[in-house]
This record gives sequence, structure tokens and C-alpha cells, in this order.
Amino acid sequence: MTSDLPGKACTVECLAELSQGWAEGRFRTPSLSSIGSHSRRKAGVAACRCISRSFCKTHCLSLPGCTMTVTYTARVANARFGGFYKLLTLWRGSIYKLLYKEFLVFSLSYLGLSVTYRFVLSETQKRDFEKVVIYCDNYANLIPVSFVLGFYVTLVVNRWWSQYTCMPMPDRLMCAISGNVHGTDEKGRLYRRTLMRYCSLSAVLILRSVSIAVFKRFPTIDHVVEAGFMTREERKKYENLNTSYNRYWVPCVWFTNLAAQARKEGRIRDNCALKLLMEELNLFRGNCSMLYHYDWISVPLVYTQVVTIAVYSFFVSCLIGRQFLDPGQGYKGHDLDLWVPVFTLLQFFFYVGWLKVAEQLINPFGEDDDDFETNLLIDRNFQVSMMAVDEMYGDLPLLEKDRYWDASNPRAPYTAATVFLLQQPSFQGSTFDMTLAKEDMQFQPLEDIAEGYEHSRHVPAHLLNRLLSTAPAPGGFGRRLSLLRRKNSCVSEASTTYSCLCQDTQTTDCTCGPSGQSVPINSIHFSSEGEGDLGPDATGLGTETHKDLSEDPAGEPSGPAQTLLGHDSAVANPQDPVPLVDMSVPAATDTDSSQPLLDHGSSDAPFFHSSKEASSKGLPPANYPHWLQSPIEEENVA
Repeated sequence: MTSDLPGKACTVECLAELSQGWAEGRFRTPSLSSIGSHSRRKAGVAACRCISRSFCKTHCLSLPGCTMTVTYTARVANARFGGFYKLLTLWRGSIYKLLYKEFLVFSLSYLGLSVTYRFVLSETQKRDFEKVVIYCDNYANLIPVSFVLGFYVTLVVNRWWSQYTCMPMPDRLMCAISGNVHGTDEKGRLYRRTLMRYCSLSAVLILRSVSIAVFKRFPTIDHVVEAGFMTREERKKYENLNTSYNRYWVPCVWFTNLAAQARKEGRIRDNCALKLLMEELNLFRGNCSMLYHYDWISVPLVYTQVVTIAVYSFFVSCLIGRQFLDPGQGYKGHDLDLWVPVFTLLQFFFYVGWLKVAEQLINPFGEDDDDFETNLLIDRNFQVSMMAVDEMYGDLPLLEKDRYWDASNPRAPYTAATVFLLQQPSFQGSTFDMTLAKEDMQFQPLEDIAEGYEHSRHVPAHLLNRLLSTAPAPGGFGRRLSLLRRKNSCVSEASTTYSCLCQDTQTTDCTCGPSGQSVPINSIHFSSEGEGDLGPDATGLGTETHKDLSEDPAGEPSGPAQTLLGHDSAVANPQDPVPLVDMSVPAATDTDSSQPLLDHGSSDAPFFHSSKEASSKGLPPANYPHWLQSPIEEENVA
């Protein structure tokens, strides 16, 4: 079938069946002016045009093999009251046409059980039947119909649309051939038409492999040859290929060989043009391949079986479980006795109709109302592609100035029905109408912004106080300290001569290393971060103090620099900016070099010693910055 204005189209077979129907009196005979006898034989394709639109709707669409995809786009172009209600009266492609047989079977089965319960069963049998009804009603909802059916239909609909997007359309390829295969002589015309015919042949071969409608049109290769898609010499080469697989790709190989020959003869002028033709051919062949694979790899059978069993088993249980029982028995939820289960029928209509949608769309290459019009696509693609590479090759209209040649602001005219659009302003952007207060639109000096940024880097005192007041687990600090020593082994030579063996023990200090490596925790110093450039005394420690912290009395680097903040410990990077809290470890002296980290055997020892205890033990007091002094003293008192 071909779609052509001013009317809908019919195939030659459709017209023959119509003529036979008129002769037998099955159709009323139209006037001769209602049918156009315009016949075309272009590239082996014959078609007749039915001018009368009303006649085609009345007769052609009622014939088998003359159906078209149901299109209602124009009816829902504008949203209005009752817009979709008009679609409910359509029959072709409707849910009523798909579902009425199953619906009648379900309704009659329900009615039969209801009549049997009311008039056939004895009282004892009624009581037993009522127990079965209550049991089925309670447990029927355990079947996950909505969940399983929803995912299945979504999968099928996505697969259905993906198959249509893979239909081999020759539009891009015909433009590439028309623009890059040159020659106005008969040889050039032969090159272009043959290249395009090979593409159409490949599409026909793959479509007759997957579509029932196309296979009925071309059941054998002889029909393909007779239709003009393949010559007899090409058929011999096609059939002599020794392969048992589908050979839809053979015309594509012929295309590449012929394009290479045209390049050698200069019909294709450069390699870029040849490359463009190969790329477009690969896209076309890839679509043919995807149709082949969609036909080969179906939705897993187990998924289809699960969905079908779930839906039908649910409604088989509803046949029994949704029966109306005798209200005199006092069963819960059975206070009303009706003959027609309205909501059960609606549920059947929706769920089984949902399943029928998947059943119709799972293979769109059949003969259902909404299946793809593959024969129509073959006719359209073949006619349009041959016209583009042959009749329209080099055919250009006369170049002339357009009517807006001298207009600086060209604008196409509007009709009376659309002139109101001129009064609507053009869209400038979602923020075009936003307004800000005058003070919010003033630029700020960069110096103030940088100064505010430096102030925002200070950690709040209450947050740091909370972190410092949290004590670690009894054996956690020793393990972390040993990890620090292992990380900073490149700083201290002594730390590279042994490995800590007390990482997994519950001791409070590390005693695996050589003497003089234990660092008391209460000797940690704190410093504040200054604003801008840090002076020598900005952290509360002088330059000499920093030198003492970095070198031991012998002038060599001391143990690894360690940082501690609450539970966590990290390695101090000398290139990083000065932290808010100075966690560096001072140089160990002779008096405190062997001082243990915490007293052995005292798991309840405090994590931090107060400044008074540090002074009594001969340790240097901790120098806290002024903004941390008050919170830490409160914690020490506590």
C-alpha cells in the first residue's frame, strides 16, 4: 500500500478483491469517477490509487491484507474536554477487539459457578463451597500480578519501539549516492541505480525473513527476481554461495565492490566520498542486522510464561474467590448479594487487557492492526530512493533571489488564524524577568572577600573542644602511633630498624622500639593560625622553638612528626599551611626520653594529662592558643 494524496491507497491485490466483490454483489458498486485508474510500473512496482477517501475507509480497510496502522494523532492534537472519550468508540486496534472473547469466557464461567452455587448445590455442599470461596479470596492477592505484569509490558513496549527505529530506511544513503556518484551518461546512471537497488534488495531479504506480511508477498527468491529487486545473474551468484546462514548481507558486499569499482573509474572523485558511502552503508546494514537479532533473540520464554501464568491463575482464583455468598451466613465482607461482580470484571478488563497489549506488541511484524506496515515501507523506500538517484540527479531549480533578499529582519507571513502569535513576546530565558535588590547588585572588593575567606577557615572552639575531649579506645592509640612510626620511617633512621609488634595488643604504649623513641602524649603543643602571612610568633611558638621541634640536641632530625586530633592521627606535611592546632612533638630530652606514653597496666589513665601534672613530672607545659585555652581548662577540670 502506498500513502498518497488526495486519498488513501490500495494495492493491486486489494483492487482485484474489490472487483470480485462488486461482481458477486458483496459491495455496492461505486461510480467510475470515485476510483482513479492511474497505474504505475516503475522499477517493477505496480500500484493503483483510490481517490475516494470515504470509499477506502468503508471498503478497503475491511479487507484482509488491506489494513493500516491505526493513527489517531490528529484527534488528540489539542487537549480539550472529552478529548480521549472519542477514542473509546473506535473498533480497529481497540482493546475491545482484542479482549472481547476472553471477557465473554470469564463472565460466562463466573455466571455458571454462581448459578451452580445458588440452585444446584445442597446445603452441606454450599457450606464447603463457601469455605473454598473465602480461602481463595484471602490468598488470591498474594499473586504479584501488578508487579510482574508492569515490568513485562514496559520491556515489551521499549523493545517494540526499538525495532521500529531499526527499520532500514534508505534516505541518508540515497542522498550520499546522488551527491557522490557522478556521471550523466548511461554508465553513471547505471551505477547509481544499481547501488540503490542493492540496498533495497538487502532490506527485502531481511524483511521477508522476519515479517509474515512480506513473506506472503515474496515467498521465494523467484518472486524477488520477478519483482525486479534482483537479476537472474545475481540470483545465480546468490544461490551459489556456500553458507547455511541468512544471506541478507550479500547485496551489501556487492555494494562495496561496485563502489570501489566506481572509485577506480573516477565516478567517485575522492576517498572522502567513498568513505562517506561506506559509513552510510554500514548504518543501513547495521539496521538490517538488528532486525535479524531482534527476531532471533526474543524476550526470555520464562518471563513470558511467568507473566501469563500469574495473570490467568489470579483470575481463575477470582472466579471462585469473588463469588457472592449467602448474607444469612454472616461471613465477613459478604453482606451484599449481587449477581454481577462489577469491580472484578473491571479488574479483569485492565489486567488481561494489559497482557493483550504485550501480546500484540511483542512481535510487530505480524498482521495485527498495529503491526508495522512493512510492505508499505518497501514500496515507499524503493520508489523514493530510485527517484532520488535517477530522476533527481543533477536536477536543480533555477537559482533566483528570494523575496527577503533585501530585508534585514525577514519574517514569514501569518494567516488570520495564527496572527495572534505576533503579539506574544519571544522567550528570552527563565531568568530574564528576575530582579535583585540594589545593594545585592554591588560588586565587593576582592580584598574583603579574601579576608572573609581567611576568617572562615578557623575551626569553631566548641567543635574542637568536643573532638579533644573524646578519649580513644584503650588499645587504639598504641596501634595508631605505631602506624605513624611506620609511615614516617623515611624521616627517622632509627624507626627503619624495627617494626612494631604491639599493633594488635591492648597496651597503651608502644614498647617494641628502641629506647628513647617513646613520646609522651602530654608533651603535645598547640598553636593558633594567624591571618594573612604567618610571622615567627604567630603560632605562639618562637622561631627557636620550631627549630627545637625539628632537630634533636645532636642536630639530627628526631622521631617522626606526629599529629593528633581526637581519635584520628595523620602525617604532617611540611609543605602544607600551618594548621589550626600545632600537633608537632618536641625534642625528647634525657629526662623524658624513656617516659612511657601511658603508665603500664593502667587502662583507666587519662588520655591527656593536665598542665599541672605535666609540670610536676618535669614536662614542658602545653601552650594552647588563647581561643582554645578556656575550653580546654574546662575539660581538664571536668
